[in-house]
Amino acid sequence: MTDALFHEDDDANTPLDAEEMQQLIPSYITLRRELNEAEQVNIAHASKWLSSRRSDPLDEVFLRELHRRMFGQVWRWAGHYRKTARNIAVDANRVRMDTAQALDDARFWVANATYAPDEIAVRFSHRLVAIHPFPNGNGRLSRMAGDLLAVQLGRPQFSWGSHSLTDANVTRAAYIAALRAADAHDLGPLILFARS
Repeated sequence: MTDALFHEDDDANTPLDAEEMQQLIPSYITLRRELNEAEQVNIAHASKWLSSRRSDPLDEVFLRELHRRMFGQVWRWAGHYRKTARNIAVDANRVRMDTAQALDDARFWVANATYAPDEIAVRFSHRLVAIHPFPNGNGRLSRMAGDLLAVQLGRPQFSWGSHSLTDANVTRAAYIAALRAADAHDLGPLILFARS
């Protein structure tokens, strides 16, 4: 099994273009597992930063700062909206506008109790991952933002499949299947997965 840092058939992460790949900060990283470890350490630092502050996941500036905190020690583009196309997201020129709309919609849902708290948080998380505002890390950011919103609405953080006794590949496949159902306007599987 290959542990190449970047390869075309990797469906675990959004593919980066050549310029985005060159924005890797740590020079020691040559293998995918090293990249994953560095990103996980960076995300742990972001979680610690979050625990010491009051945060508003429905604030655009905060979301960009959260992404920067999650990935800024690994990628120079962290916290900056993507400028390149993705096959699973909105056009790059719509990222700012669609993100603003997602934030406005979520604020409306909260203010008017349009949905149950868990559904509001999961809908918001799904909208972020569908927009894919950043070159990479969108799923991790969207889940963290969903957790923050759930807590803000008086609910516990989501488990996002971590209570499952299956391996990470099975959990990821279940997450992707739930996202696809949500893309088809069926949020039920994603809400269930978020609490599994």
